[in-house]
Amino acid sequence: MQRAVIPAIGAATHWRNAARRFLAAGVPPDQIIWGDVALAPDLFGTDVTASAQGRPSVPRSFVSMAQTVVWHKDPERFARLYGFLWRLKDAPQLMADRADADLSRLRAMEKNVRRCQHKMKAFVRFRDIGAADDARRSFAAWFEPTHHSVEPTADFFVRRFADMDWRILTPDVSAIFENGQLTFQEGHKKPDLPDDAGEQLWVTYFRNIFNPARLKVKAMQSEMPRKYWKNLPEAASIPDLIAQAPARAREMAEAAPSLPPARMGQVQAGLAEWRSAWDGSGDALPAAIAACTRCPLHRNATQAVPGEGPGDADLMIVGEQPGDLEDLGGKPLVGPAGQIFDEIAAIAGLDRQQAYVTNAVKHFKFVPRGKRRLHQRPDMSEIHHCRWWLDAEIARVKPKLILAMGATAAESLTGKRDGILSRRGGIERTISGLPVLITLHPAYLLRLRDPQAAAQGRALFQGDLEKAVALMSDARDQGEH
Repeated sequence: MQRAVIPAIGAATHWRNAARRFLAAGVPPDQIIWGDVALAPDLFGTDVTASAQGRPSVPRSFVSMAQTVVWHKDPERFARLYGFLWRLKDAPQLMADRADADLSRLRAMEKNVRRCQHKMKAFVRFRDIGAADDARRSFAAWFEPTHHSVEPTADFFVRRFADMDWRILTPDVSAIFENGQLTFQEGHKKPDLPDDAGEQLWVTYFRNIFNPARLKVKAMQSEMPRKYWKNLPEAASIPDLIAQAPARAREMAEAAPSLPPARMGQVQAGLAEWRSAWDGSGDALPAAIAACTRCPLHRNATQAVPGEGPGDADLMIVGEQPGDLEDLGGKPLVGPAGQIFDEIAAIAGLDRQQAYVTNAVKHFKFVPRGKRRLHQRPDMSEIHHCRWWLDAEIARVKPKLILAMGATAAESLTGKRDGILSRRGGIERTISGLPVLITLHPAYLLRLRDPQAAAQGRALFQGDLEKAVALMSDARDQGEH
């Protein structure tokens, strides 16, 4: 029996080296006791050094997953990873087996760590602690992560705050950045940080940008879980802002400027059309979409393509319009763009079968070129007419989150098309208040010919899908509590 002790600092490297050594030596999982430095010495275990010997070949997707899972708080994380790695060496196809219980567990741990990293990026609050000289400012922050997320997330803060000295102190591992050098130390007790005048400015800004008319308490708590409130200066204002929201919203409505009488008729007509809704049953919706003649696109398309997926899905995925293969097959997102979506979604841990997949426009708009049909972008009128059906699908499914892929989907859901590259990764709202996560359309990735740009585009798209998974997980967690 051998025992591998993985230190808290540099855990990813130490575990990888130890796993390589054991795998090269043919040591089975049941002959290894894994643990961190907090684990008491085992009566029968023999400590081993984590020197790398040999380089066993494993799928890159496992390496990426392992580099994240090692930061999970589960004390069995190292053993779980090595146990799966031992199976993987003889069956590399396991990385694509969604039904495998071990892989499912590791993927869930991976998502938990990534969600913890996201929360760390959002909720670390620095305070000015002065400087030893005038060359660089110095700041400190106290944070209590759910998992061991400090070390894998520290590079983000190095890039963001490279012009100052800072330290992020946690009960587990602390990150210290001084004079351009990043180091890690053992955990600290919560320090008594000095007051920061800039903090009060931030609270004032937070109170002023708070929009009472768009308040969604559950959505806010999903984005900002209560466990982090005690270390957020703005959190002290939230109960008061929530209590005052109804009165402030009424005041805003009463103070709103009136519309000129000449325009009132047009505005009311537009609102009436917007508010009208399809009033059929949910089961009849696909057939109603198939019979649609609301705009001229139905004349040349083979068929309308309604959405598909669970009728009570928490996540709705909205693309642009059917492509050539979707138009012929009658199913959304099954062409080349759909294939690259499925590939990246699998890596990101997004299960398409659990989502409702549809398009902003239901008919294929194209221009013929010989035997080919070349895609054309839907115009504003076509998007507006088809929004009636998209609203009906949203009303039927009642998703908790909508993933808008591309400019047409973003325009249909939020009313704004421009700036999709700068908006991707952000959360916006539909007119009814549903959260919309903006991302690129996978067809955009197919048009990138430069390998570096293509790799960057895939990484951004994968990150957005991972964010959608994390948001849905947070929403479910919030619902359970």
